[in-house]
Amino acid sequence: MSSFTLTDLAAIIKNRAHSGDPGSYTAKLVAKGPSRCAKKFGEEAVEAVIAATERNAAELTAEAADVLYHLLVMLEAAEVPLDAVMDELEGRTRQTGLQEKASRPAE
Repeated sequence: MSSFTLTDLAAIIKNRAHSGDPGSYTAKLVAKGPSRCAKKFGEEAVEAVIAATERNAAELTAEAADVLYHLLVMLEAAEVPLDAVMDELEGRTRQTGLQEKASRPAE
């Protein structure tokens, strides 16, 4: 099992996003703003869904990595720290999923 974490990836993304390196894909993507990052995240999510429905484990693994990367890029571009997302998840796990969902305000 890998010791590489989402926290590690978020730190790399943060560093590259603000590096000013013209050769950095991350820096170029973040410079285009949160909307472009969100669009790219959506594209990758669709590709992951397709791989899952086709039951292609190798492709799903690669697409899931893309989804996680682009999610963290989108969060960085929107100035939402990964810790805030993790805190939200931690709070949600203090009860069952159905209890947590029922406690949310009606949409």
